[in-house]
Amino acid sequence: MEHLHLKRLLSTRIRRRGFLIGGGALTGLAISSQWQRVIAQPKFSDNPFKLGVASGDPLPDSVVLWTRLAPEPLKGNGGMPSQRVPVQWQIATDENMSKVVRSGETTAEPELGHSVHAEVGGLEPDRWYWYQFKAGNESSPVGRTRTFPAPRDRPDSLAFAFASCQHYEQGYYTAYQHMAEEDLDLVFHLGDYIYEGDPSNDRPRQHANSEPVDIEGYRIRYAQYKTDPNLKAAHAAFPFICTWDDHEVDNDYADENSQDFTDPDQFLRRRAAAYQAYYEHLPLRTPKPQGPELQLYRRFTFGDLAEFSVLDTRQYRSDQACDGQGSGGGEPAGGGQVVNVDDCQELFDPNRTLLGDRQERWLLDGLGRSRAQWNVLAQQYLVAALDEEPGSGRAFWTDDWDGYPPARSRILSFLQERQISNPVTIGGDIHSFWVSDLKPDFFDSNSPVVASEFVGTSISTNGVPYEEFSSYLPDNPHIKFFESRQRGYVRCTVDRQRWTSDLRVVDTVEQPNASIRTLRTYVVENGQPGAQRA
Repeated sequence: MEHLHLKRLLSTRIRRRGFLIGGGALTGLAISSQWQRVIAQPKFSDNPFKLGVASGDPLPDSVVLWTRLAPEPLKGNGGMPSQRVPVQWQIATDENMSKVVRSGETTAEPELGHSVHAEVGGLEPDRWYWYQFKAGNESSPVGRTRTFPAPRDRPDSLAFAFASCQHYEQGYYTAYQHMAEEDLDLVFHLGDYIYEGDPSNDRPRQHANSEPVDIEGYRIRYAQYKTDPNLKAAHAAFPFICTWDDHEVDNDYADENSQDFTDPDQFLRRRAAAYQAYYEHLPLRTPKPQGPELQLYRRFTFGDLAEFSVLDTRQYRSDQACDGQGSGGGEPAGGGQVVNVDDCQELFDPNRTLLGDRQERWLLDGLGRSRAQWNVLAQQYLVAALDEEPGSGRAFWTDDWDGYPPARSRILSFLQERQISNPVTIGGDIHSFWVSDLKPDFFDSNSPVVASEFVGTSISTNGVPYEEFSSYLPDNPHIKFFESRQRGYVRCTVDRQRWTSDLRVVDTVEQPNASIRTLRTYVVENGQPGAQRA
């Protein structure tokens, strides 16, 4: 496009070469680097920006801009050659891209699936920007992003949504269609961005490949999800802050332990491929993955109004308790299990951890130093205890915080002892809405409420059985609301006086273009932990 402010590409000697991109012939200019050939003037047989654009991890002066070149998304290499491709980016203060304030060039490398993560600095705090990429003669859609206020700024309000659990086969992403039209500052994605299972023929949509175990398989799976127009619209509208749960790799995995008790070395090779594909498809900052390791826990501050601690509850956790076969995710029959506390004393081992020792110390240290009015734990699960044995006795699910009660107690007791300002947890995973009071001891009526909890339903994944889980509520009085029959997300508005959570639901995910409404609204008043219905 004419308004793109692009630098002249080559300033050194060049040779004319021919390459094949996306199945089409091209004549291009190439330059040899120390490592591999760079295509300087690529021409694509099809649109290389089919996966859209995204931004994420906003700071007061910086944001990450993302895209991935993939003219043929459902091929493992995206229909791209093994050469590096230069990609130009620019960021402007207007949606017409006429007032460009930053521009640059980066390289889409085949080793990272020709993904681009441009970390743009030198931006003004607390303002909106628009951005665009160009590769060869092809221009991407224009995306919108924003920076956060500076740490000492005093913003009046913040609006965001959080989402999770978007099984492609089980429904359409109509929730994202409506989310993209909301007046938001950002979106949190709290895990299960993809689902790793084999295709099924009895669902509204179908996965394009079998269960992925290597980098090509995971790339195809992500690419199929990223081609959804509603997901692309939401990513283009707001910056995302993302963390993962289990299905980005394997159901209910725990550190090096797989659901199926695969040899740990073999599973770590699969985890490395999955982590790389996750990085390739989301707007994450460096450092990039190092084999089966990627530090994903991090912290964001929105002026002095809110601080967000984004957690990773998979990579460093202890194996699930009482699985009966040593190391392995949950139980052989397929994931976590419900165990009676009398039969599983391992649950109460204080050395077991969901976050890992280092991340837990990082979390508590950050909470202790925070000067924000609202302190948010952005993580994957229902934090509140859920006793799943009606009547006498107690039984708990082993794959979420209920499977690690001493670790949970350490955090909630810290909130109480240090009087952390307005703690709120947000979560997903369980494909249902939950609103809960968080207490150091959930089954002691005298234990104080120290934090408020909101868990969002899934974008599209089927919910847990409503009647069954409703039967548990009388034994869990700290839970104020539960609903699993509807899909959607949570919209949050935060100001100096209160936190407001709107539980947003679509009529159906089995057909596209469903309408949306607010199912319920809950508020938390400043200085008064515990949510109340508005």
